[in-house]
Amino acid sequence: MITRRTTLGLPLALLATRAFAADAPPLAIVMNSAAASVSVIDMTTRKVVNTLPTYREPSHWALTPDRKTLYVADASGNALFGFDPVTAAPLGHVRMADPYQLGYTPDGKYLVVNALRLDHVDVYDAKTLKLVKRFMPGSMPSHLYFSPDSRWSFNSMQGADTLVSFDLTNMTTRWTAHVGDTPAGVLWHNGRVLVAVMGASEVVELDPETGAITRRVKTGKGAHNIFLSPDRSVLYVSNRIGGSLSALDPTTLEVRRTYPLPGCGPDDMGIAPDGKLWIALRFAEAVAVMDPVTGDYESIPVGRSPHGIFLNTQLHQQGNITAEHL
Repeated sequence: MITRRTTLGLPLALLATRAFAADAPPLAIVMNSAAASVSVIDMTTRKVVNTLPTYREPSHWALTPDRKTLYVADASGNALFGFDPVTAAPLGHVRMADPYQLGYTPDGKYLVVNALRLDHVDVYDAKTLKLVKRFMPGSMPSHLYFSPDSRWSFNSMQGADTLVSFDLTNMTTRWTAHVGDTPAGVLWHNGRVLVAVMGASEVVELDPETGAITRRVKTGKGAHNIFLSPDRSVLYVSNRIGGSLSALDPTTLEVRRTYPLPGCGPDDMGIAPDGKLWIALRFAEAVAVMDPVTGDYESIPVGRSPHGIFLNTQLHQQGNITAEHL
């Protein structure tokens, strides 16, 4: 049996040496923000096969550039918890101030962390996890994304209603754009930056050079996060308050279809190799497995307030693996 004591006692040296298991089953790793736990689901049987403890509030994840460690951010627990991304085995933890949302730059040089409670954005050396720079850009840093060349980051400030861009080559602030009430998910797409604005129930498109707003697209109430399908044919937007998932044309950003998930609070998601959408349902304490053709779904009970979700089947993908590129 894995206990909190054995989980936290594993040496951090394992973070760099954990080997992949070739025969490991397909797993979904779900962060239960209000249950201080991570649920592990066997994607074949649709059953929770393990529940692993964290400190207080696991939220989002980042896969190390070598793909050996899945870091789960525990914000109010002030820690990153490491898991084997193939087997979900716990690999110990690293102390860190208020990690809420986080991501590695595409070149693997930096780990950028949004501290939503403490109102700062930290840039760490990816290999050593030593702090390189701390920005104080405004209230409640929420989500983030990067330019493909790793030069710029784009960070939403949930409490300040802004999107802020940082230059990671000289560690300066490039611009601040007021995008609307309570911005959240961010994505680089087709040379533009997209941000979901919860209070305005829309996706806002910006010019990454200047921060100028170029387009606004209504999706659903509480537009929260944005995801790109592996074949780049669909942009999905989770409308957390309205209880729906919007499918957008990736070029025109027009809403092609809306999938109702009433009362469920869809949040983060992943796409399995069979095309099914695995969606964390914050208000339903469950994960939905949805067929995007029919819109039908089944629910798998997990812990309270499921937030981030990682599918180990994503490890077969080429290139940088993030929570937004499915």
